[in-house]
Amino acid sequence: EDVVGWITVDDTHIDYPLLKGQEILEYINKDVYGNFSLAGSIFMDPRNNALLTDSYTLTYGHHIENGAMYGDLVEFEKTEYFNSHPTGTVYLKDGTAIPFEIFACVVTDASDPILFNVSAAGAQNKALLQEIQKKIVQQRNVTPTGRIIGLSTCEDAATNGRTIVFGYLQD
Repeated sequence: EDVVGWITVDDTHIDYPLLKGQEILEYINKDVYGNFSLAGSIFMDPRNNALLTDSYTLTYGHHIENGAMYGDLVEFEKTEYFNSHPTGTVYLKDGTAIPFEIFACVVTDASDPILFNVSAAGAQNKALLQEIQKKIVQQRNVTPTGRIIGLSTCEDAATNGRTIVFGYLQD
């Protein structure tokens, strides 16, 4: 019942149901059926609208070996991988497909007050884009238009490090 759609990043292992729980960590160690799972699920911030109508939607997933769950996100830190994987799609439950173009990859800390604050993003998209620019590892020469989606996972090198891949939703 908490499945709000499906998220795919083209030509990667990222191809999963997208869930939205009542609490931020509800699906960190639960599968799509609500059973315990170390791999957890791919889930959105509970403050976000399930229809992706917010100016900034943030999703989370574990960094699992061999690219499972959001494990492929750390690959976006590499120029060649970033350049060869520019697109993805979120499919909503009603069948609506919302493509997105990936425009940036950042490495940050889990306590970043801007990148992990979806509730203030409507008024702060300018601040969000400025923060992305400060922490950018890879980027495309495009100006993000429309709503932004972030895909967040643990970063390899740091305990509280996070890799976030950003795209803009095209609909």
